[in-house]
Amino acid sequence: MERRFNLIKSDFEKHETRILPRFPFCYLTFKSEKNSRVYEIKDISHTGMQLSLKESSQAFEEDSQVKGSIHWLGKNLDVAGIVKWSTDNRLGVEFNKRREVLEKVQDLLDIKQIVKNLKPLHKVNSGLEIPPRLKYWLCADGPVELFIWQHGDGEIAKIQILFLEVFVEWEDGVGIKTARILSKRNVDSPLLNEDEWVFKMDADIDGQKLDRVKELIKFIPKDQLPPEVCTFIVRQLS
Repeated sequence: MERRFNLIKSDFEKHETRILPRFPFCYLTFKSEKNSRVYEIKDISHTGMQLSLKESSQAFEEDSQVKGSIHWLGKNLDVAGIVKWSTDNRLGVEFNKRREVLEKVQDLLDIKQIVKNLKPLHKVNSGLEIPPRLKYWLCADGPVELFIWQHGDGEIAKIQILFLEVFVEWEDGVGIKTARILSKRNVDSPLLNEDEWVFKMDADIDGQKLDRVKELIKFIPKDQLPPEVCTFIVRQLS
């Protein structure tokens, strides 16, 4: 599992890549009005979303219009947008900038609503392979992933938080890094479901990103993450 702690760097805009575990089920989906297909929402923010189909699909071209409904654990939201990029089974969609669309998306991604949908995957007893050093793992489908890794003695070694388009990382002996999420793709191995995340790293620590993540931590229920762990996270990010 050491490769999860290694960086893959490029010389272009200080991009860095992480390989992180992926929960194999996603309840955040988008149903297209055009072809009635249901896409998994791999990533979402207030301005757009990344859609994925298991099979290949050439249904959309770049700059084409997309309409449909987002479905997430009982909530439905009609949205429209423009395809910004497309591959055989993935789409990058920018939401329509009309105020009513953006306001609906903002309501869907309200921090209190997101926290209600968090799943404490470290408590799953069967059917999920969890890396040995991963102590806590919270997931809210597309909007949030929180990973807390431990040293061999049980002390916290690394904290990685993905919150909408924001990435924040703290590592023992290294410190804090902040970044913006650029992309995400599956890289499944024989034993684990995994994602490769690509980030555009900030040259300096972005205080606004830290504040957003600390606000998220404040709302996490104590039955999902012990209060002393939440306190530790906020302290390290301060």
